[in-house]
Amino acid sequence: MKIAVLTDSSAYLTKEQQEKYQIDVLPIPIIWGKKVYHDLVDIGYEEFYQKLSEEKELPTTSQPSIGDLKEKINEYVEQGYTDVIVITLSSGISSYFSTVQSVAAEEDRIKVHPFDSKITCAGEADYAMLAGRLVQAGANIDLIMHDLKDLQKTMDVRFMVDDLSHLKRTGRLSNAASFVGTLFKIKPILSMDVQNEGHISAIAKERQYKRAYKHVQNDFDNLTKNMPYKIQDTIFDSLDPEKKQEWLEDYQAKFPKYKFDTSIIGPVVGVHVGQGTMSMIWCRDLDTYFDENGQPIEGIESKEVVDPA
Repeated sequence: MKIAVLTDSSAYLTKEQQEKYQIDVLPIPIIWGKKVYHDLVDIGYEEFYQKLSEEKELPTTSQPSIGDLKEKINEYVEQGYTDVIVITLSSGISSYFSTVQSVAAEEDRIKVHPFDSKITCAGEADYAMLAGRLVQAGANIDLIMHDLKDLQKTMDVRFMVDDLSHLKRTGRLSNAASFVGTLFKIKPILSMDVQNEGHISAIAKERQYKRAYKHVQNDFDNLTKNMPYKIQDTIFDSLDPEKKQEWLEDYQAKFPKYKFDTSIIGPVVGVHVGQGTMSMIWCRDLDTYFDENGQPIEGIESKEVVDPA
C-alpha cells in the first residue's frame, strides 16, 4: 500500500509543512474581472489584500480544476500509489467535494478517498498534516480515515469579520437574512457547523471589539475545558499581524496547557471574509494520535464537541 495525501490551497499549509508531511496542494482559482489568479501562485498574500482595498470590481472564487485533479491522479498512478486521500474545503461553501466524489467513482486504477473537512484554512491543514503523519508512520488507509473522522468530532471554529458584506455578496453566509439593515459598530461572531453541514453562520453579535473578543474566548474556554484530551489551537488573520500576535500572547498566558500556533487567511478565503478578519480553530492535539515512539494508536474515540452555536 502506497498512500498519497492531496489537499487544496485554502488549507494554507506552509512550504515546510507540505515538504515535511509530503502533502500535495492544488491551487484554487480566483476570478477577478477577466483575469484568473491561482491562490498564492499568481497572487500573493499581501498583494491580494492591497488589490482588494483598491479595486472597485470584487473577485469571486471557483474550485480546483477537474483537469488539474485528474492530472495529479495520473501522476500518482504512474508513481505506483495505490490510494490517495483528497482532503477538501467544506462542502458547505464549495462544490469541490462533490467533484472529487465523482472522480473517485469513475477511477479504477487507484483508490480515491474523498474527505470533506467541513471547514477551511487551519482546520483543513490539521487534517492534511494528521493524514501525512499517519502515512509516514505506516498506518493503513482504514486507520487514517478513522482518525480523520475522529479529529473532525473535536474541531470547532470562531471568527470575527470587519465587514459581513463579502460573505453576503458571495453567498457564503447561511443566515445572512438575519443581518438586514446596518451593522454599524456591530461585531459579528461567526462559526462553521463542522460536525454537520460545514456552513458558515453568524452565531452572535457584540457592540464592541473587546466584548466580541471576550465572547470568543469564553466560547473557547467552555467548549474545551472538560475535554479528556489535549487541545491545540491555531490563530490566524487576514493581514492583521499585530492583532494576531496579541491574540496569541493572550491565549498562551490564559491557557498554558494548550498548544498554540498561527497561520493566515489567504486570498481565496479572503475573497469571502475580507481584510481584518481574526479567527481561531481548535481540535484534539495531533500528537495524541501517536504513542511515545511515534506509532499510530489504534481505536481512538474522542468525545465530540457539542457546540450550542
